[in-house]
Order: sequence, then structure tokens, then C-alpha cells
Amino acid sequence: METTSSMRINDDLYAAAKQAGAAAGRSAAQQIAHWAVVGREIEKSHNVTTRDFADVLAGSKTYDSLSVPQQAVVRAEWTERIEALTQSLDCEAEFTAEQRPYVEADQNGKVLHKGPGLDRK
Repeated sequence: METTSSMRINDDLYAAAKQAGAAAGRSAAQQIAHWAVVGREIEKSHNVTTRDFADVLAGSKTYDSLSVPQQAVVRAEWTERIEALTQSLDCEAEFTAEQRPYVEADQNGKVLHKGPGLDRK
């Protein structure tokens, strides 16, 4: 279970986190947590350059060309991005607004047809 703690940071760091977070779809607090994860991985590896993993994230370098520690940093970033995107999804609302039918599985794996005129089990 995750726990949280309060921490004081200076105004410049907060402003930078707010700006970087907005570009990445994160709050300032989420951005600072992200930087902490990335920083931890970089410090643990001693041979990761931010340029290397930034190139992979930008698509100009392959994941397989990285060392194992560098790959760990990239995986941490991918995990954060995937979690942020997953949390922002609301397919049911989008499909409903567009009057589009869709299917989903219930807790037992049974397929449920949903949408306009299709709410049936």
C-alpha cells in the first residue's frame, strides 16, 4: 500500500515540476515523484545518461541498444506513462457520448454488449 508524506520544496522546483508535469499530463506532485524514480534509477546505475534514455523514449535509439541499467530507467518511464494514460481513459463515457456500441467482460469473463440499445447480458 502506498503512503504519502509532506515535504517542503522551493518555489523554483515546484514551478519547474508544474511546467514539466503539464507537458507530460502529470500534476506537480506526480512530476516530482517521477523525477525521484528516474533519479533513483540513475544514481543506482552510475552509467546511465539522460540523453540515452531520452533518445529511446523519442524513438531515435532502440531499447536493445541500452545497457541493462539504462533499460531499467526506460521501463520506469514507460510504466509511469502507461499508468497515467490508463488512469485518464474513460472509454465508456467516450463511446456513450458518441452513441457507439462496445463490449466488455464482467468479473467472471462473460462478454457484455453495451451501448445504445445493447445493454444486455
